[in-house]
Amino acid sequence: MSKAHEIYEEAARIWNPNKVEVFRSFGVEMAMGEREGSVFKDLDGHSFINMHSNGGVFNLGHKNPEVMEALIEGARKVDAGNHYFPSEYKNALCEALLSVSPKSMKYVYMLNGGGEAIDAAVKFARRATKRRRVISLDCAFHGSTGISMEASNELFAKFWNMEADPELYTHVPYNDLDAMEKVLKKEDTAAVLVESIPATAGFPMPMEGYHKGIEELAHRYGAMYIADEVQTGLMRSGEMWCCVKYGAEPDMIVTGKGLSGGYYPMSAIIMNERAGEWLKEDGFAQVSSFNASELGCIVSSKVMEILTRPSTKENVDMLTDLFARELPRIQEKHKAFLKEIRQCGVIMGLKTSHPMGGMALMAALLKNGVWAVYADYDKGALQFKPGLLMPKETAEKVLVILDKALGEAQQMVESGAFGN
Repeated sequence: MSKAHEIYEEAARIWNPNKVEVFRSFGVEMAMGEREGSVFKDLDGHSFINMHSNGGVFNLGHKNPEVMEALIEGARKVDAGNHYFPSEYKNALCEALLSVSPKSMKYVYMLNGGGEAIDAAVKFARRATKRRRVISLDCAFHGSTGISMEASNELFAKFWNMEADPELYTHVPYNDLDAMEKVLKKEDTAAVLVESIPATAGFPMPMEGYHKGIEELAHRYGAMYIADEVQTGLMRSGEMWCCVKYGAEPDMIVTGKGLSGGYYPMSAIIMNERAGEWLKEDGFAQVSSFNASELGCIVSSKVMEILTRPSTKENVDMLTDLFARELPRIQEKHKAFLKEIRQCGVIMGLKTSHPMGGMALMAALLKNGVWAVYADYDKGALQFKPGLLMPKETAEKVLVILDKALGEAQQMVESGAFGN
């Protein structure tokens, strides 16, 4: 009996029976062992290249040595600190985030996770506008907390009997500014909340002018524009914020996942004067014991330092160009199965011609040593997300494996292994 099997047996009893069942349905009992950079091993020593990055948590790779050192040295100096008090470490992270954001941004509010930050951003918009409606996309996922779940696609909300109140939330189709404006004309919307590229839908790309159009429409009708950059921000698009790359200037940018460096849970809302007006009125109105943890701020400040280096930008550009050049060549060999390549920097989605093709491709890649995850809202698509610092030779290996896995995945769906 392997150690992984023992872990799965116990996990099925006391942790998460369904997750255990799902992974076993793929023929694996995956438990992570050693990990470094773009690669992790299972407990039997098999290596996997990480092309999911846990949604961007491992934006800088596993066990990034500089982030690790910042954590260790930081822990010798401080602990979480006190959320009531200002701190040089909090100030340093605020300055780092503001320095890479639109000049209109004035304040930063730090939290622990992306869903929590989305909840808070909506609250800030409701306070600023004295309105309550939230417009979001019908293909979006913003988190599993209260407001974030209600603003997301109804898939998970239905499971929890937490369907959104139609008087408070309206979901509109992606890339449809007319549908958005129709709701905004009611002039009761507090915020338009949009993932810059919807991750859980498989990263379908925005039409030209979409994000600037959201900004203009929101402001025309008195609403605020919140850009959810939890999965698309922090240089993944090739620029710090994906929405800014597309020419937009939101009222709030929400970031998380990669801000942690893979070590310390951190998220943040970067906001303009109007969104942060409440901070002048009652700075105690939004509190949580671990918000703006001093140790977390030290870790995240190191993350921001790495992200702003020219060498990081150069590596992202190299990876972007490599995948942009090679993916179409691979697609040509598998054009009956690989229907669409979606790419913005190292944000990538692979859309197949089969409704379960993303799941099949995930299974084939896993068998060949690459970890990637299908899109929950479109199981025909695969999220394909290298870390920013992935070496060229590793990315080239991924492409070779992808070529092989596409053929195997097509055979799987044609055999009926993933439904018809």
